[in-house]
Amino acid sequence: PGRRVRIRMINAGSDTAFRVALGGHRMTVTHTDGFPVQPVEGDAVLLGMGERYDVIVTLGDGAFPFVAEAEGKGARGFAVVRTAVGNAPAPTVDVAELGGKVVTADQLSAAEAVQLPQAQPDREITLRLTGGMDNYDWAFDGRPFRFDRPLDDARTIRAGERVRVNFENTTDMWHPVHLHGHTYQHSGGGPRKDTSIVLPKQTLSVEFDADNPGRWLTHCHNIYHAEAGMTGVVAYEE
Repeated sequence: PGRRVRIRMINAGSDTAFRVALGGHRMTVTHTDGFPVQPVEGDAVLLGMGERYDVIVTLGDGAFPFVAEAEGKGARGFAVVRTAVGNAPAPTVDVAELGGKVVTADQLSAAEAVQLPQAQPDREITLRLTGGMDNYDWAFDGRPFRFDRPLDDARTIRAGERVRVNFENTTDMWHPVHLHGHTYQHSGGGPRKDTSIVLPKQTLSVEFDADNPGRWLTHCHNIYHAEAGMTGVVAYEE
């Protein structure tokens, strides 16, 4: 009891977001996707597929439920954090913190040491997230990715550019988007990340420096959406 513990949470699910809380405790978010942020305190953290969060908690005296609630699915992952003797909580225990302040990436700001230098974008790319459950036709810009012709519709950039990407979600579902080969910063001083949730009917703008030449996937981290076609390529011009 009284010890400060750092917990790193990784959502390795294929199509499940998790709301994570430690019963009887508050969490201080210190990192997301490996990058430090200005610390933010909350009761729970929401992780989309592929996201990672680090939190600090000061442990109480007892046995406490550590719960990863599957958003919208009526299921949970469950563990016990114990600092004293006593009965363990049941896996079905109500955890009040799950209904408290939930920390998400839009509440975070990058720590000064990892902020991108101020610069005007040299190139702006808009990727429209399209499709729906009825036809399962997930795509960027209405054109499903062709795995046999991966460079069709590739978005080109040049080494040394500051690139802004606008992920415009036209669908009725949320999507965690991921860019390979780079890390970006949410526009407006947000966190440094490589995977971010884009809510339905909203647009998320991110910026990165083109400093890793190659051909890189960007895709929805719901792996079934990615396989159906919500995948694209960002390719450096030779």
